[in-house]
Amino acid sequence: MKFIIENKVFETLNNLCVAVIAAKNIDNTKKIDDISSMLEKNILNAEKDFDNIKVKESEYIKCYRDAFQKLNINPNKFMCSIEALLTRISKKKGMPHINSVVDLVNAVSIKYKLPMGAHDLDSMKEDFYIRYSKKGDIFIPFGETESEEVDENELVYVSSNDVRTRRWIWRQSEHGKIVETSSNIIFPIDAFIGINDDRAISARDELSSLLSKFFNCTLEVGMINAENNYIEF
Repeated sequence: MKFIIENKVFETLNNLCVAVIAAKNIDNTKKIDDISSMLEKNILNAEKDFDNIKVKESEYIKCYRDAFQKLNINPNKFMCSIEALLTRISKKKGMPHINSVVDLVNAVSIKYKLPMGAHDLDSMKEDFYIRYSKKGDIFIPFGETESEEVDENELVYVSSNDVRTRRWIWRQSEHGKIVETSSNIIFPIDAFIGINDDRAISARDELSSLLSKFFNCTLEVGMINAENNYIEF
């Protein structure tokens, strides 16, 4: 399978890069106390980081808000995933336990203040893309059962015509969500060359190390960008 960024995307986001981990043979059925503790610690640290600054005004978030505007997505109406997560934390609302893999991704995402996704590879029948939506693409909102059509020319994560994340990094689908039975998972970390790609690489490397430690899984890592727009695994 390939994970591909459509070349047209770089016409608008020329310095977009995505650090990638593909993990296979994960056992996500057990609650791991060390992961829960890590998540709680990183939440407390992030609360302190945003004591005196609004999340949307943070240097960590500005590049994503700017990118949303370039994509004609209103960042006030549709907050990117990391802005929404950090805003929740800044209001001291905490985070619920979901499952060990999701808790781990959230812990690393909060630490590095980067948008990090997790998608079940076994739910995909075709290659995984970041591309502009087409007629016939559908999306099932998280927690829902009914699909909705997606407007054309919206940047999405998608496999075949099954949209996995709308408005680039706004909201993931019910399809491909990580549950206790998920064992083969791809983790994309969206960033920008020259702005925060170094942190994306650090986050990727830390997450891959922790996945190996806690789940003893098979891992492949990489980075895709305008010069190398796909990874095969």
